Amino acid sequence: MSAGLLLFTGKGGVGKTTLAAATAARLAESGRKALVVSTDPAHSLGDAFGVRLGAAPTEVDPDGLTGLHAAQVDPRALVDDAWTELRGHLRTVLAGAGVDELDAEELTALPGVEELLALGEVRRLAANGPWEVVVVDCGPTAETLRLLALPEAFAGYLERLFPTHRRVVRGLLAGAAGSGAVDRWDATADALSRLAERLDALRGMLTSDDTAVRLVLTPERVVAAETRRTVAALALQGVRVSGLVANRLVPAVAADESGAAASWLRTRRAEQDAVLADLADLGGVRAVEHRAAEPVGVEALLEVARGLYGDDDPVGEPGGSGALTSVERDGDEYVLRLALAVGESDLDLARVGDELAVTLDGRRKLVPLPPLLKRCVVTGAELDDGGLAVRFRPDPDLWMR
Repeated sequence: MSAGLLLFTGKGGVGKTTLAAATAARLAESGRKALVVSTDPAHSLGDAFGVRLGAAPTEVDPDGLTGLHAAQVDPRALVDDAWTELRGHLRTVLAGAGVDELDAEELTALPGVEELLALGEVRRLAANGPWEVVVVDCGPTAETLRLLALPEAFAGYLERLFPTHRRVVRGLLAGAAGSGAVDRWDATADALSRLAERLDALRGMLTSDDTAVRLVLTPERVVAAETRRTVAALALQGVRVSGLVANRLVPAVAADESGAAASWLRTRRAEQDAVLADLADLGGVRAVEHRAAEPVGVEALLEVARGLYGDDDPVGEPGGSGALTSVERDGDEYVLRLALAVGESDLDLARVGDELAVTLDGRRKLVPLPPLLKRCVVTGAELDDGGLAVRFRPDPDLWMR
């Protein structure tokens, strides 16, 4: 991937589209070629700039700020172009295997395919365009987490299907439906293999050192609680969070100002400051004050960005990868560390064969155990400053194998 990737997400209505657009504008103002892309079904990115946008990158302000482009991905069109062929392959094979045509249609209507194709389009734009940074205006948090988890989930299914089952299915079709069905299955299997390769590339993009997520929130207890859970969920997927942005911070009021409005503002600001203080352990939190007028257009967005970043680089310093696990030795035991800010999240651990099943607030991830730990048994788990530490001890029955 040739461009750095910065994904903005947050609870619906917190202002992530405005901040994503403002960040891209600030990058262009600093002399970098920037593309901001919306994968949010609401598609309000064009409204933020005050221009009409389509699926192809468009220069937003050709007579003023050069280097700034924007696009709104159309998942429905991507489905029509890319998924229709593969669905056709699958329906043909299922029909050849005796599955009713209507059932085959339902079985190939795969949930999440629109989001997956949108993410693939972002990767294509980042890899093939002249952009130095691609800023992504993602959907609300829940949809974004599902979007970011899709490549691994889909690839997991395909890894279990191929190549182990490919020859088995091919043999069954040869006996039941003849060479025509075998040819159709081979074409489908090849298409699925290409899909698996693209999914692997998407996973690599999301966990790359060049990719980071910026979480947008409003300083409210409920939103802050969701933000904390999101940080843990992203860590579970190996995706790096590069910072938090608190939007719509009410202006500070001098202590000597009187009146009902001044009293309300002081109380509200004190509540917001308390919320931000509680999030301090998650890293730096930048704040954007609530504005009287909605920022629309490049100039208004640049004003927001200057208040947000000052003289700092909007992308920030390159961070380490979002690697989830590390292993270290502690006496006669081994410790598998999971870099998770668990906090008050609901956490469950289970050993499933050669994998550790980690479930955090209902989101489950299978963490493959390193070869060393496959020959060990779990002895306990604890939380420390580095996250979650799972302890293993060598299994005498397996250790010398």
